[in-house]
Amino acid sequence: MSWWQDMVCYEVYPRAFADSDGDGVGDLRGLTQRLEHIKDLGADAVWCTPFYPSPLADGGYDIADYTGVAPDLGTTADVDELTARAHALDLKFIVDLVPNHTSDRHPWFLEALAAGPGSAERERYLFRPGRGAGGELPPNDWQSAFGGPAWTRVADGEWYCHLHAAEQPDLNWRNPKVRDAFADVLRHWLDRGVDGFRVDVAHALFKAEDLPDAGPGQHTDPLRNHLMPYYDQEELHPLYREWRTLLDSHPAPPGAVAPEDRVMVAESAVFDPARLGRYIRPDEMHQAFNFAFLEASWDAAELREVIDGSFAVPGSAVTWLLSSHDAPRPVTRHGSLARARAAALLMLALPGSAYLYQGEELGLPQAFVPDDRILDPLWERSGHTERGRDGARVPLPWYGTAAPYGFSTAAPEATWLPQPDDWGPLTVAAQQADPGSTLALYRRALRLRRTHPAPDPAAPPQWLSAPGAPHLAFRRGNLVCVVNLAEHPLPLAALGLTGAPLLTSGPLTAGALPKDTAAWLVSPA
Repeated sequence: MSWWQDMVCYEVYPRAFADSDGDGVGDLRGLTQRLEHIKDLGADAVWCTPFYPSPLADGGYDIADYTGVAPDLGTTADVDELTARAHALDLKFIVDLVPNHTSDRHPWFLEALAAGPGSAERERYLFRPGRGAGGELPPNDWQSAFGGPAWTRVADGEWYCHLHAAEQPDLNWRNPKVRDAFADVLRHWLDRGVDGFRVDVAHALFKAEDLPDAGPGQHTDPLRNHLMPYYDQEELHPLYREWRTLLDSHPAPPGAVAPEDRVMVAESAVFDPARLGRYIRPDEMHQAFNFAFLEASWDAAELREVIDGSFAVPGSAVTWLLSSHDAPRPVTRHGSLARARAAALLMLALPGSAYLYQGEELGLPQAFVPDDRILDPLWERSGHTERGRDGARVPLPWYGTAAPYGFSTAAPEATWLPQPDDWGPLTVAAQQADPGSTLALYRRALRLRRTHPAPDPAAPPQWLSAPGAPHLAFRRGNLVCVVNLAEHPLPLAALGLTGAPLLTSGPLTAGALPKDTAAWLVSPA
């Protein structure tokens, strides 16, 4: 079994993690200094979202240099120090690859604008003439994931495609120069010792060649344009086989995992199990994010259906996640801290890999960000109807009773995003002193997960609850997980379970699980 098949990977959004130099922005040295928190939690790997030079039109996912480091985050030497420290702590280090688009400040795009229509420079992107008598209409009806048309017109009359913000022009992946350049990017970071890549928007690099209209059926959710003709093209898979070959063969520097142990993870918003399975064939990606589980509501039937469907995906790379830098935090999304804690025990009991997002282990809610501090482009492009994802990107609280809670020495109004006034009880320091805290729950759960491993991380759990039951109960090896989603308490004895639970997300009541509570027990098969 490969290490990544049942890993726990901790996602870091570096500008919101820890600030080492007092400028109000989290940075790579701050992450290096706080790696012990991730190790003590019980994680196996750290995934760091982009730290590359960026104008920050989309929180760092608009990249101007794929092999550089943003000055406000540090230097290349800081990346090397971070990687070395992670490896010294026996943590794997995974970085983001963002191949669908560049920043509009990337040298390639600036060259494309200067070179004009028909030039080789423009062939790196998706430039097209407009429709209408004077080319005044976009080339097709595609909509941006951030609202509004997926096309912007430039001074000479041509239009360029951007599935996200206008500052993120999409690359033309049928251009060999693009393909070759990204192979070099992979080699660059492998040479610096990274252990894998999370591939952003992995389902959308290739668009239907004639760029057809999507028509009236295209999805209207601003973050899920799944029916657009750029979605899930067959040409993706030869590319990912090339990348897998590179990962499996490129020499590893000291301290990094062996080439055959590297991991490549698809952020692929594909919900059909058969089609999602194409991304994780043995010679392509190792894993794909499980968005169906992330988006499932707090409902026993829906969760069970999603879990069963996840194991129906061909391959051996089941993943689970409750949150990310793009999603509302589970405390807010599920409606309570009790549900978020129960959901954590459900996720961590399931066979496969688990992805945690910074602050999830603290039970942080989605923070409110005032209008004048919102950074997410969704806010402007939606006409101020979508507040966006900033509420999940507020800096972590480390200690103290007032902002910035040890995140930075800067004034509270100068931090990356503002922190709520009531987060004092949620700091790492406060929760370390409380054995009933959410941090304590996660730490104990991750330890027990290792002492009671799944015999086969690719095999589905054995259901102990009946289909349609208002609770979930299943066995993974000798570990049994029970989650009560019903309105009334659930006696564990009624399920044939005896003995004291190893762990519960909340207190029992006379041997029964209250609503929105989960328990782990040891019960030999």
